[in-house]
Amino acid sequence: MKLACVEILRSLVSFPTVSRDSNRPLIDWVRNYLADLRIESHLVPNADGTKANLFATVGPSAPDGLVLSGHTDVVPVDDQKWSSDPFQLTARGARLQGRGAADMKGFIAAVLARIPDWSRARLRRPMHLLLSYDEEIGCLGVSSMISAASESLHQPAAVIVGEPTGMRLATQHKGVCVAATKVTGISGHSSLTHRGESAVMLAGELIAHLREISDKLASQGPAGARAFDPPYTTVSVNRISGGTAVNVTAALCEFVWDIRPLPGADSGAIVSALAAHGEHLLAQLARQGKRCEIETTVLADAPALRAEKDGRAAELVRAVTERHETDIAVPFGTEAGYFQQAGWSTVVCGPGNIEQAHRPDEFIERSQLEECETFLDRLIHRHLA
Repeated sequence: MKLACVEILRSLVSFPTVSRDSNRPLIDWVRNYLADLRIESHLVPNADGTKANLFATVGPSAPDGLVLSGHTDVVPVDDQKWSSDPFQLTARGARLQGRGAADMKGFIAAVLARIPDWSRARLRRPMHLLLSYDEEIGCLGVSSMISAASESLHQPAAVIVGEPTGMRLATQHKGVCVAATKVTGISGHSSLTHRGESAVMLAGELIAHLREISDKLASQGPAGARAFDPPYTTVSVNRISGGTAVNVTAALCEFVWDIRPLPGADSGAIVSALAAHGEHLLAQLARQGKRCEIETTVLADAPALRAEKDGRAAELVRAVTERHETDIAVPFGTEAGYFQQAGWSTVVCGPGNIEQAHRPDEFIERSQLEECETFLDRLIHRHLA
């Protein structure tokens, strides 16, 4: 492995591109890196310009190229106990530790490290680099990038999204639907519960209903989902806030929850089921003269990745890898489903282990970066050179 890959990863990790903040310093660094190689890049900013996608092409303007894609944002380090600065790449023997090292700046670094050689190789087909923002909060940036790239680029043969799979070929993944439910109750003295209505307790009934839905899905997982772990659609509530004081019935409670649907499953049906249960609860309260409100907003709904019959992307990856394991399905969501919806054959394959993602002392093994660089060179040589 060339030192360039580790040094590039060091630079990428140093940018604290937490989704709530701007990714522009990192994007500008990549853009300058490509410009030094005389490679033009294009930005697709968000509405206020604080964030941007980037896409660039190495090689000719031609069809049948290869897309290598990754996201530039990372999850927060708040309340996590790190043994070193999370935004400084730290070597721990064979491990390289830092926020985003596995998810997924390691893949981006490996691609950027190989671009100088590819740009000198006079490729007969193009390699397209696509980098997005806000993947970690619902894949919010990728759609605008795909739309812009579709207008500028010829139809590619394959897309490889480099999320951490241990360099195994993933041909399926679950979707992710993120929703926020706001419950408005009736504030009052907690000794007079017959006059007030705690929004927190009402939210609790809704959450209990989601638990029932979750348990039912777990018990009725379809046989065709055995490749997934777990082999069923999941529902999870992970953030909640509400209330003002222990002796005041809560006027407001909000909780954020997600659905991880199997390919082909309908997350909208679960959102509708919660809404129907909410209407039932509200009707009961209305008969007592209590007017409360329940409002659910879908914040993001990223599609699953379906296994493609005779997919070109999977065929290409299988042809160049030295690994002979069965294709895998991963439970986490990625941007791959959006590329597939655009009509581009897509798989997920990248260095690192998803079990390291989002955790304190996140790391990637040096050997994974080495394997990724070798894989990328073989991929380019077989399909583009």
